[in-house]
Parts: sequence; structure tokens; C-alpha cells
Amino acid sequence: MPRAIEIPAADGTIDAHIFTPGNADCPLPAVVLFTDIGGLRPCYHEKAQRLADNGYAVLMPNVYYRDASGHIVPEGKSFRDPDVRPTLLEYAGHLTPEAQSRDFVALLNCIDNEPEFANGKIGVVGYCMTGAFALRMAAEHTDRVAAAAGFHSARLAEADDPNSPMSVVGNIEGRVYFGHADKDELLPPEQIARMDEALATAGVHFTTELYKDAAHGFTAKDAPSYDAAADDLHHKRLALLLEETL
Repeated sequence: MPRAIEIPAADGTIDAHIFTPGNADCPLPAVVLFTDIGGLRPCYHEKAQRLADNGYAVLMPNVYYRDASGHIVPEGKSFRDPDVRPTLLEYAGHLTPEAQSRDFVALLNCIDNEPEFANGKIGVVGYCMTGAFALRMAAEHTDRVAAAAGFHSARLAEADDPNSPMSVVGNIEGRVYFGHADKDELLPPEQIARMDEALATAGVHFTTELYKDAAHGFTAKDAPSYDAAADDLHHKRLALLLEETL
């Protein structure tokens, strides 16, 4: 069941939620779940709870806490609406690699100090723009992250992007899984190939899977691109990755 929490961080206070199974009576392996560009909202609460019900304590932070708390997208609106998206893009622009790194430290401190979380290594999963966050956290905290996953990740390996996580994947020691949409305009085949090459060259244990006929955002129930079959597959793949690593 979810519990709201405030996490002290270098740049402010992160509002977040911890999800556990309804019958949890002991600390559980920790998983950090980063939302997509739409931020905290009901479909991600549902996603985090479904993951927790597999036997994990899931920490879901508001990645936009520097600018706003709680649900960022107004009720009845979509993160794709033209009067909402510019705000989200502005907020997302503040999430530099350096800002992410400071947040990772705060999230790990939370995991170390809250009773829901067991000792030991953790998993991390990101969606859309935060697929890169999961990779970066795994690269920067090799002693803590056993598994990192990204689904319908965006702009992972643009050739001219100095902030691409390609530059740090060589540090990763945990497992990596990608579930890509095969019709994703935000991650074309050449970027998938570029990231795969970087991971393979670095000797990272990774799996890349294309979800047939899926589009960007296929796990988000409030998106027009939502695909129930692809979403179910994503949950199965994520469950297997965490079972094998945590």
C-alpha cells in the first residue's frame, strides 16, 4: 500500500511515495521507479503498486520537485496537450545529469533509512526520458544497483548529445533490460543500435527487446498509444529481471 514521504535532497525536498504489498510484514528489496515525462499521476501509482505486489518496496519520486509538487498534469488534461507539454518540457530541462546525480544520492539515503526497504542491492526502472536516468543511476552506483530497466525510452543515444548516457554505461556492473517500441519516433533504430553497441563494447550484461507494433508510451494507460498487450509484456519482463537479480 502507498505511503507519502518527503525526502531531503541537495536541491530541496522530494515528494515521493513508497508502495508495498498489502500483506507486507517485513522489509522488502527496493526498486526505484521513475515516471515518464508526465510525472506523478494515477496510472503510475497503479504501475508502482502492481510492481510492489510482486514482493518489492517501490520508491516513486516526483522528478519535478524543484518546480512543483504532487501531480503535475491537471485533472482532466493529458501530458500531451499543447497547453501542458511546454511546462513539462521546461521542468524536464532542469533535470541535468548533475541534478539527477544529486537526486540519486537522496533516494539511496531514503532507502537506507526507511523501514520498508531491505538491505542489499536495488533495482531501478525508467520510462520515456527516465530510461536514461535508470542507466545513469546504475552507472554511478555500481555497488547498489543490480538491475536497471528502461521502457519506451527516449533519446537514449543521439549522436550529438553530450549528456547521452552512452558516455557512462561502461561503468555499469548490474543487468540492463530495454523494452523498446518498434514504432517509436523518439528512439529510432539507429539510436537503438548505437546504445546496444556501447553496452556490448563495455561488456554489460544486457537485453534489448522490440515490442512489435508498439508506439512510444505503450505502458501509459492515459496515453493514446497505450497498448495493453505490450504493457502486460513489460510487467512480465520487469518481474523476471528483478526476480533474477534481487
